[in-house]
Amino acid sequence: MAKKVLITETILRDAHQSQAATRMSIDDMLPAAEKLDKVGYYSLEMWGGATFDSCLRFLNEDPWERLRTLRKAMPNTKFQMLLRGQNILGYKHYADDVVDKFVEMSIKNGINIIRIFDALNDTRNMERAMRACKKYGGITEACISYTTSPVHTREYFVALAVELEKMGADTIAIKDMANLLLPYEAYELVKAMKAKIKVPVHLHTHNTSGTGDMTYLKAIEAGVDIVDTALSPLGNGTSQPATEPLVAALKGTPYDTGLDLQLLSEIAVHFRKVADKLKKDGFLNEKVLQVDVNALIYQVPGGMLSNLINQLKEQNASDKYLEVLEEVPRVRKDLGYPPLVTPTSQIVGTQAVLNVITGERYKMVTKETRALIKGEYGRLPAEPDPETVKKILGGEKRIDYRPADALKPEYEKYKAEIGEYFEQEEDVLSYALFPQVALNYFKYRQAKKYGADNVLGDKENLIHPV
Repeated sequence: MAKKVLITETILRDAHQSQAATRMSIDDMLPAAEKLDKVGYYSLEMWGGATFDSCLRFLNEDPWERLRTLRKAMPNTKFQMLLRGQNILGYKHYADDVVDKFVEMSIKNGINIIRIFDALNDTRNMERAMRACKKYGGITEACISYTTSPVHTREYFVALAVELEKMGADTIAIKDMANLLLPYEAYELVKAMKAKIKVPVHLHTHNTSGTGDMTYLKAIEAGVDIVDTALSPLGNGTSQPATEPLVAALKGTPYDTGLDLQLLSEIAVHFRKVADKLKKDGFLNEKVLQVDVNALIYQVPGGMLSNLINQLKEQNASDKYLEVLEEVPRVRKDLGYPPLVTPTSQIVGTQAVLNVITGERYKMVTKETRALIKGEYGRLPAEPDPETVKKILGGEKRIDYRPADALKPEYEKYKAEIGEYFEQEEDVLSYALFPQVALNYFKYRQAKKYGADNVLGDKENLIHPV
């Protein structure tokens, strides 16, 4: 039986992360806060992912202060964040005490829903964050990283959803980061999941390959409960399908979202100005709106494509772009078919570049590729190629335990290390995730607080240290 579809709005997080290098500032957000709060979204995704790093590194903002400020400005809307399981928001595994504390402080500062994923879909890497989310009163959205490969079958994803529901998930999200989930498969996958689990299903996709709207429509017909969209100034392309067209398409149907198109249009006026500013500052490129069929052929997410282009440019090897794209699926197969999402997309992409540039596969291997194949990121979806394992690890054994089990508690160690810069408990977490970047920000904050001359000059030196 058809029912109203709920919308998660991503304009304050994934939309500008996907299109404009996560450069939207709090000052860009606040003028629209009152109206955003009136829309009646299921949730507003506005934190996590790359926003935390970007706040500290590029915008001289405290991400925790951003969260508190937005919470105050929008008291009526559920706030949602994206968390990389045991990686939190960083690029390595953290000890359980740091994961617990981060989840606790996120909820305390205003987050309601935590979308928790693991790049390898290793549920052992999600369990601690899920447990902490429930403990501190958050809504636990356990997330499946969607991809295609011989092992990533419909049955595989349904079994994963069943396992995550048993682990205590309040919602199951399908995270289609590379826009690989095609419309009719979306219909079948959602149908199959809904037949096996009782909790709501939340679908997230992008419009990189131009199929996102159709995927949502078929998923909605199959009974999906919630979808992610982005307001039109930063919607479509490498971002999520745009909010307004979907709201309009469902109006007057049994799936009607009930959202006010006029109000959405008014909010879009503000974000159009923000998008124009981001374009002028060089962060928003028109290319992100072009349909890229390579996403379907090579299964490479939009952000990963731009990384590959930059890496090749730095090596004066831009002419090798097509060779690298063709090498990516081969590397992925060798390494046990990891889904291409942070951090595995960067690992596979960089290794593909090295294989092509050196002219010999795995002649040069990054420490991250070595760690991935050894098991330090978690359990690979399939057994990696034995010859590749031998070439990379030699006689060294792979690990089969949860990587974080090897980590001792480290929160107090981080707290001691920041010393004089400690102002709030949240500072310890910022430092734990991004030590150098956080210290630079703390120095800038201190200089500003004590009225140092030429704070702007200090800021430049501190944020971009020589």
